[in-house]
Amino acid sequence: MSLNYKRAGVDIEKANLFVDGIKEMILKSQRPEVLGAIGGFGAFFDLARMKYKNPVLVSSCDGVGTKLKVAIASKIHHTVGIDLVAMSVNDVLCSGAEPLFFLDYIATGKIEPSVLKDVVRGIADGCRQARCALVGGETAEMPGMYKSGDYDLAGFCVGIADKNKILGSHRVALGDAVIGLESSGLHSNGFSLVRKVFTPLELKARAPEFLRPTRIYVHPVLSVLKKFNSSGFNVKALAHITGGAFYDKASRAVPSKTTMIIYKNAWVRPPIFEELQHSGKIEDKEMFRTFNMGIGMVVVVKDAVKMDIVRAFSRHGVKAFLIGEIVSGVGGVAVV
Repeated sequence: MSLNYKRAGVDIEKANLFVDGIKEMILKSQRPEVLGAIGGFGAFFDLARMKYKNPVLVSSCDGVGTKLKVAIASKIHHTVGIDLVAMSVNDVLCSGAEPLFFLDYIATGKIEPSVLKDVVRGIADGCRQARCALVGGETAEMPGMYKSGDYDLAGFCVGIADKNKILGSHRVALGDAVIGLESSGLHSNGFSLVRKVFTPLELKARAPEFLRPTRIYVHPVLSVLKKFNSSGFNVKALAHITGGAFYDKASRAVPSKTTMIIYKNAWVRPPIFEELQHSGKIEDKEMFRTFNMGIGMVVVVKDAVKMDIVRAFSRHGVKAFLIGEIVSGVGGVAVV
């Protein structure tokens, strides 16, 4: 019997049927700037339609990490696609940029259409939440790399910002206030440690809790920026609290010769973090270095308008807390 690609474990026809089956989901995420049906090897986005004076493109890529192990074990696949989008669009957002389009990469040992359709459904849902077009992607069947049933995800986002409106640590000054935006739970970081604390049976039994998708902050943040930064910089910097958490990610919003003080009792942490710390006998500093602790995004703002901005986020459906301040120091973050 002669060999062919299908006998080697790669079924191109099944892959093509899978792609045909997700086209409707992709179309629901489109924006008017996306140009369709003009080329088969790349996606086209018409920047001439964008009303930016000094446009700068902002890009990011990320994955979901070992949270996928929980999804695979529990056979719940429709939320990790939202995580994938959130990880990249929230990063792009930190510069004050508007996410424009997103691409995904799915690698698997064997294409299981029902599983991957659930994954893509989540990706399309995340893109709609972020008002970001899903313009393409790649599905790779690699039986020699992944065992049947396993898959991995990567996502890529491109956004746009006005050059003279880019946010960051260069905008931050002594006396600025620090606001924390509530997370939806664990989000997509720290799962290698979570999987050490809880048994596989516990993870599976509580899968809906552990697989709650990462909150997408695009709409509320862009709305607040439109209101408060139209004639100045009341919002100075943002930090997406992911891997490395407060000690790494929040420190990126801190200029030299200052320190961001985070008051850890300024908000009520969700019970899952207390349970993790107690069950795993994890030190406080390690918790704040690994997990978001209930704060998915840190926002540095001008002190004079801090309460106005807190109330504005609440009106957009996101609980916001005053959690810290910028003081004189040697850089970085101090959690006290």
